[in-house]
Amino acid sequence: MSHTAFFLVILAGLIHALWNIAAKKAGGDVRFAGFTSLIMMLVWAPVGIYAGWNVVPTWGWLEWGFVTASGILHVLYFITLLRGYRKAELTVVYPLARGFGPLLSSTAAILLLGEKVSLAGGLGIIAVVGGVFLIAGGPKLFRSVSDHAQHARVRKGIVYGLLTGLFIAAYTVLDGYAVKVILISPILIDYVGNFIRIALLTPALLRDHQATRASWQREWKYALIVGTISPVSYMLVLYAMQNAPLSHVAPAREVSMLFAALIGGHLLGEGDRVQRIIGALCIATGVIALGNF
Repeated sequence: MSHTAFFLVILAGLIHALWNIAAKKAGGDVRFAGFTSLIMMLVWAPVGIYAGWNVVPTWGWLEWGFVTASGILHVLYFITLLRGYRKAELTVVYPLARGFGPLLSSTAAILLLGEKVSLAGGLGIIAVVGGVFLIAGGPKLFRSVSDHAQHARVRKGIVYGLLTGLFIAAYTVLDGYAVKVILISPILIDYVGNFIRIALLTPALLRDHQATRASWQREWKYALIVGTISPVSYMLVLYAMQNAPLSHVAPAREVSMLFAALIGGHLLGEGDRVQRIIGALCIATGVIALGNF
């Protein structure tokens, strides 16, 4: 992985952790997803229009097919993530989602896209996934606990974390192929794909006007944060994918867990601090291995 791609991924990881903490604090549902998509459409309009003015009209069915599929997968991902945050702890859902996703996407990149990974890169992937597992709770995730309510929350966190990771892997491979092979601009696949997300989410916003207004009053500050900065993190990752193997970029994104452990754990008061730090160090080691080989 080049130093440029490595830097982009590290910066993207910090931004990604920050907007996920905001999404967790919002505690929103599908309406929150709709708010963030509308805010993104408005805030990023100058960039999207500039990048797509002469490009989008030339797109054929292939480009539109990938953008549409990307928009659908991102909606499913975000709704599942938000539901997981309502049902369980961020330090369970987020690590499992971020660990399971790159494991699947890296495997798919190696098997389907013909990418090759060195021994150091393979060990780096294992270290990242292992560190994420420790941050999520380690072996105690699968043990019975005396607090049945807490046990139920952990189990829900595991289910939603793994399901979110599945969607992460799906859109990572799809979008990675779009920017590396079809050569769709990272800006456009995210910005134009956002209109697909808006089309899918608008019915939820219009279904109950009173509930939508109440959600907006509670969540607009968090929606503004997520809608403004989340595209930055993902566009940085997509640009990194254009210059480095997807099987390296996908796991390296999980440096966001290092930031989530140090920032989110402190703000939300979740998790075993020592185990979380050990997991973060595993992730850092894995990212360094991926960045140098």
